[in-house]
Amino acid sequence: MEIIAIQGHIKEGSGKEKARKLRDAGIIPAVMYKSGGGESHSFGINAPEVRTLVFTSSFKMVEITLDGKVHKCILKDIQFHPVNDQVIHLDFLELVPGIKFKASVPLRFKGTAPGVKNGGKFLTKMRNINILTTPEHVVDEVFADISDMELGSTLRIRDIIIPTGVDITNSPAVPVASIEIPRALRGK
Repeated sequence: MEIIAIQGHIKEGSGKEKARKLRDAGIIPAVMYKSGGGESHSFGINAPEVRTLVFTSSFKMVEITLDGKVHKCILKDIQFHPVNDQVIHLDFLELVPGIKFKASVPLRFKGTAPGVKNGGKFLTKMRNINILTTPEHVVDEVFADISDMELGSTLRIRDIIIPTGVDITNSPAVPVASIEIPRALRGK
């Protein structure tokens, strides 16, 4: 799993005016909550440091350094400016060993579907899966095997083999992928 190191700067004061001044200086206001409850930290991050974290489809861990102490976190929420799509606020969740947290990770497909080889079209219904896990068992992606999918078949959440220590919170009946039968083959 890729880990991104970010240097945070403790911000003093709060409110709209203070946040506006930070953004004008190229600093994004952020807050870090502790999983399982507890104290939160308000701080600022230099805007270029979050580019690889925000503008990606990958799930990444973050190590935020505040006052010399390193906090292992995940990105929970991003707020964008409604007009120019600039990042205006970030929410992080600090991970505590042994305490479960929710995350959304990419769903990847592996294998070759016989239905595609026979002329079918592979359709992806979901790109991300919601998981519940602990920091010790966190995964950066979940794989679904499509090597048994024939023409007209559907792969559902319940068909995904999940790693140890990870629970999928999506409904088991939700389809994640299917193989569509092309019009040319329907008449046969």
